[in-house]
Amino acid sequence: MPLLSAKALEFAIGQQVLLDKADLQLDPGERVCLVGRNGSGKSTLLSIIAGELTPDSGEIQLDQGVKVASMPQAPIEAAPGTTVFQAVAEGLDSAGQLLARYEVLAAEGNLDELAKVQEQLEAEGGWEFHQRIEQTLSRLNLDGQQTLSELSGGWRRRVALARALVAQPDILLLDEPTNHLDIAAIEWLEQAVLGYDGSVLFITHDRALINRLATRIVLLDRGNLRSYPGNFEEYSRRLEEDLRIEQEQNALFDKRLAEEERWIRTGIKARRTRNEGRVRALKRLREEYAQRRNLQGNARLNIDQGERSGKLVAELENVSHGYGDKCLIDRLDLTVSRGDKLALIGPNGVGKTTLLRLIVGELSPNEGSVRQGSKQQIAYFDQMRSVLDDNKSVVDVVGQGRESLTINGKQKHIISYLADFLFTAERARSQIRVLSGGERARVILALLFSQPANILILDEPTNDLDMETLELLEELLTEFDGTVLLVSHDRAFVDNVASACLLFEGNGRIDNFVGGYSDIPARKLKAAFATEQEKPAEPKPTAPPPAAPKPAQKKLSYKLQRELDALPDTIAALEAEIEALSERSQQSDFADLPHEEITVHWESISAKQTALDEAMERWLELSEM
Repeated sequence: MPLLSAKALEFAIGQQVLLDKADLQLDPGERVCLVGRNGSGKSTLLSIIAGELTPDSGEIQLDQGVKVASMPQAPIEAAPGTTVFQAVAEGLDSAGQLLARYEVLAAEGNLDELAKVQEQLEAEGGWEFHQRIEQTLSRLNLDGQQTLSELSGGWRRRVALARALVAQPDILLLDEPTNHLDIAAIEWLEQAVLGYDGSVLFITHDRALINRLATRIVLLDRGNLRSYPGNFEEYSRRLEEDLRIEQEQNALFDKRLAEEERWIRTGIKARRTRNEGRVRALKRLREEYAQRRNLQGNARLNIDQGERSGKLVAELENVSHGYGDKCLIDRLDLTVSRGDKLALIGPNGVGKTTLLRLIVGELSPNEGSVRQGSKQQIAYFDQMRSVLDDNKSVVDVVGQGRESLTINGKQKHIISYLADFLFTAERARSQIRVLSGGERARVILALLFSQPANILILDEPTNDLDMETLELLEELLTEFDGTVLLVSHDRAFVDNVASACLLFEGNGRIDNFVGGYSDIPARKLKAAFATEQEKPAEPKPTAPPPAAPKPAQKKLSYKLQRELDALPDTIAALEAEIEALSERSQQSDFADLPHEEITVHWESISAKQTALDEAMERWLELSEM
């Protein structure tokens, strides 16, 4: 029996219809990803399911006793002085309020009031809830005594998830859960959701996250919901086929309508003898055509590449930089050449933006030297966020007073140029303040690509972009002849764009790896993204210690040698099993299998992939002993 059924939901904001008799069902144990264009109504649907909004018509049916909890898109907010424990306890209604009150009184030392609250907690079984909160905080590596004001946006996201989890809901709603999270936190989120016993309905544009978590993908398109079992690749294939069929049907409809329009406009003889039933049928065709909501086109991105830069973009020799006692970059040697596409990978605050500024000459190193190349035209994505004046229109921001732009030597009217970024003439004249997050991101891209550039610096360009625009941006950057310096937590985006990655390993160490994110060894990533509590403390000698003789390589014990010898066969067997399971999921009849079998299939692939990763790490570990 389904946990949730949404039937014939309708919701509109003015003339914009977001839900048009939409139906949705969520079964126990499902992890459903809700996808769709920016502004299509995904967050609205989650708010309706959470009971925060009321639909214009239709109904939400929950199975008896089903609890729903949500993690909103925006970082959690609270009154000044609110601790993490208190914020998380709010997910437990009355018992949570008592526990939050108990924490305050305990800190104040108010023994009389503390005794009264303690009695109430014992009466309501509140200590069980207290233990649940402490366990959840421990799992998420959160300090319950910290105040929310001390936390960054990413850590506040963890608090919001903790508050949703302590309620032990049957249905967990997650709206863009990876916003403000670095790669380590995203991977932690994946494990938390995979280990969650209830059902999950989540919104994300992170394709790697979708592939990892989703047992089914639901597309919100022009007010309707369409369900696609399986992973993101299967969804993309079936969606392309559905759109092809829709286009063919629309073409046939348009042909029939054109024929009927020609008939009604024939000579006087035909008008005298025309069949009234045929006239009424034509009227219905016209009404159907007027109501048909055509699929929004894809953005058409094109960079004004300007003149070619010199072959050398930047050369860093023995560069060190930091602030106070914190070393961000330690004795780095790096050469950036024309055409390189470098992705900077590492936790928040580790120095990625600092390195970007050093490369382009905006910052001078504390030690070492940086040499810039010639003929550089730099377009900096992050800097352009500050020019989005809420009181200006899109045309004013992008056109900067010009009616036309020169793109690769050709004149283009500003309205026509903005149409390539999916802005209608009316929307292009709207003020920035009324735009959605995705529309704002497209304004920034429109401004970025309107300027001649042979070096692109992109600091988190994927935030708020829908998947269609993301894929077009990937294609554009791949074909771009210039240099790309990229900071992104979107693993799929990095894999598809980067030719090399710089991994910030902490304490100023930066390692260079050819390829994308997936080409960096797992053990290196794990060490780089370990929290400060997990990292071993490093000694800080006042003078370098004397060099020690290199120890002779140890011979493995008989047991470890046998384990090492057996690992290649284990790895090969796991790879073969994963390949066979993946091939089965690509067969045409796979989507017709019962939902339970599809779920077991994807979980089996996930488990075997985990086992393969562990076997590879063990093989590396034993090989280096």
